[in-house]
Amino acid sequence: MLWPSPLTQGRLLRRYKRFLADIETEAGVETVHCPNPGAMMGLLAPGSRVMLSRSSNPARKLPLTWELVEADLPGGPQWVGVNTLRPNGLVAEAFRGGLIAPLAGYETLRPEVRYAAASRIDFLAGGPAGPCHVEVKNCHLLRRAGLAEFPDCKAARSARHMRDLAEVVTAGGRALVVIVVQMQAEAFDVARDIDPAFDRAFREARSMGVETRAYRCDVGPEGVAIAAEIPIVTPA
Repeated sequence: MLWPSPLTQGRLLRRYKRFLADIETEAGVETVHCPNPGAMMGLLAPGSRVMLSRSSNPARKLPLTWELVEADLPGGPQWVGVNTLRPNGLVAEAFRGGLIAPLAGYETLRPEVRYAAASRIDFLAGGPAGPCHVEVKNCHLLRRAGLAEFPDCKAARSARHMRDLAEVVTAGGRALVVIVVQMQAEAFDVARDIDPAFDRAFREARSMGVETRAYRCDVGPEGVAIAAEIPIVTPA
C-alpha cells in the first residue's frame, strides 16, 4: 500500500483524548487525528518523528492523520504503523496478491458482513470451498525484541469476536483471524498480562478450530505492506 501522496513529517508533542495528537511540523503546531483507540505503549515518546497523511476532503475538520511513528523499541528504532484503519486494506491487498496462504482458492472478500448476535466480520471470503469468516486484528506492541503482542489495552470487543468465531466453527463453518503486525517482528504472542480475558478467549477459540495467522509488515514513509508470515507462539 503506497501512500497516494507524500506524507508530512513532524515531531510528536502529545497524544490526548485518545483520538487527538499535537504535532510540530514545518507549518507550526497542528492538531491531527490519531486513528488509534489503544494505549499505544512505547509509541508516545515526545519528540518522536512521525509521518502524517493529508485528507483530500476540504471539509474535514482535521485534515491531517497520524500514520507512522519512529519508535525506539527493544531491538532498535523502527517505523511503526499506528493507524488501526489500515490493516483491512492491507489484508485485501495481500489477498489479491496471493499472500494470505490460508485463503488460497478463495475468489472474493466481502467486507463488513453481519454475523452472530451483534457482530460484523471484517471480511467474508467466498469460493468453491464455501465461506470463511475473516477477522483482522491490528498489532503494534513490542516490549521484547522481535516479539509482537496484542492487545495493548483491555480488548473486550476483540474477546467477543473470538467467541463469535468459535461459534461459527462449532456450527460447521470456517473462521480465520489475521493479525497484522505493523512493524518488524519475528513472532507473535498474546499480551496475557494486559488482558487475561482476551488471552482465554483467544486460546479457547483456537482449541475449537478457529485458525490464526500473523503477518509482519514492511513499514516506512513510502508505504506499508504485508511482507511475511511470522509464527504465533501463544501456548495452547
